[in-house]
Amino acid sequence: MTWRIFCALDIPGGIRQRIREHVQSLVRSNPDIKASWTNPDSIHLTLKFIGNIGLDRIPLLSEAAAVAANGCQAFDLRIGSCGVFPSRSRAKVLWIGVNDPTGELTRLQQRLELECDKRDFLKEERSFKPHLTIARLRSGGDTKKLVQDHLATQFPEQNIGVEELIVFRSELSSDGSIYSAISKHQLSEHREKPIWIPR
Repeated sequence: MTWRIFCALDIPGGIRQRIREHVQSLVRSNPDIKASWTNPDSIHLTLKFIGNIGLDRIPLLSEAAAVAANGCQAFDLRIGSCGVFPSRSRAKVLWIGVNDPTGELTRLQQRLELECDKRDFLKEERSFKPHLTIARLRSGGDTKKLVQDHLATQFPEQNIGVEELIVFRSELSSDGSIYSAISKHQLSEHREKPIWIPR
């Protein structure tokens, strides 16, 4: 038996609500555009996607997350601004920006990548570009106006506090993905034991 797993940071409800209002505005202005919109309640800041792994490997991953979190101080991020991947003229993904003013997010992600590599989890080949995906554009149709509306939106930056790294399970359903926390690891000067979530 395998579970689909990833490591991420949670996003506060206030940010989720702002994203929800932004998405609703884009959908109202562009009702005919084909896009896969992310449910704001499901948005997380993913640090590492693991994929399907055996249940016996999950404790090893939680151990890697615990070691990565060890010694990392709680820090602030700035959520805001609107962007696209890979470019404005060929946009396939709409995102909300994540600014890492202290560099602690990058440090945490690098520590997590290193600890996962030590335990034989596949290394991510792409460079880490923190962002919150709100939509994936489907092929066909003119998306220029949607992209323009998204990029023109005023989305003022807002600070959020980061205090823990979470290992999540992702379950696919007819209503979309369902995410549940498997273990949480506090960022602090001293190593913490994982806080296991009852199932």
